[in-house]
Amino acid sequence: MTTMKEIAKQTGVSISTVSLVLNGRDEGRVNPALAKLVRNKATELGYKINPL
Repeated sequence: MTTMKEIAKQTGVSISTVSLVLNGRDEGRVNPALAKLVRNKATELGYKINPL
């Protein structure tokens, strides 16, 4: 299972940035191009939100 930590490492951003993007709270906080990179990497790695 892919984690936010792995996505952060592969995209060169903080775990907090990954969290903001994947939880849809990035608008006005994260550069749109960077947010797109994070989303694409999450999709590529098969990231799934942990329901817990």
